[in-house]
Amino acid sequence: MSDRDEARATGLARIRAALGVTEDDAYRRAAVADRLKRHPRGTIPARAPKSPEDCVPLLTDMLTKQGADVSRVATKEAAVGAIASYLGSNGLPPRLRMGADRVLAALPWREAWDIERVFGRAEPTDKASLSRATVAAAETGTLFLVSGADNPTTLNFLPEAHMVLVAARDIVGSYEEAWDRLRAVYGPGTLPRTVNMISGPSRTADIEQTIVKGAHGPRRLHVLILG
Repeated sequence: MSDRDEARATGLARIRAALGVTEDDAYRRAAVADRLKRHPRGTIPARAPKSPEDCVPLLTDMLTKQGADVSRVATKEAAVGAIASYLGSNGLPPRLRMGADRVLAALPWREAWDIERVFGRAEPTDKASLSRATVAAAETGTLFLVSGADNPTTLNFLPEAHMVLVAARDIVGSYEEAWDRLRAVYGPGTLPRTVNMISGPSRTADIEQTIVKGAHGPRRLHVLILG
């Protein structure tokens, strides 16, 4: 047992002792198993769209209010053009870090032949990255990005500018629907190691209540809604 596992086991044992329960408490085990099986719903805000056609405008509005740039693109060619335009208009070099995502790889990059694409985990010197969101929840304007070689988590945090492609059909109303979509994609009990939920560029007001961008991640977030 590693030091981390030992510390975890010790911490859980202390919690159980404080609650007066044992590790093999059948009632508690049954309650946990039932909850995991049913995936009970929380309170869903009234603003969460009831129809798919209402999801895109709400997601756009929520993301914009949180400082993100949002572009609606009708075709894959338009998506590549928007990426190239965003790099140029923000004074960023024509170089893009991305993972092995097949959807992103299949974009018609010939339309932006001058963009250099590099692959793998982000490096501290990278200025811009591109990821794909598996799903998005319109209720808060939140993108769900999963970890793995297709979309390394470092792409979400290291570069100065982060671009995210999400299909319009993958935008749902609530968090509950978003998690349902992830379960449908990965199967029960096989979710990715990490799910990053992103609603805007990095910012903080911890120091003297002054907004500082890029403190914990990208200064810019550009969301491309395809379809």
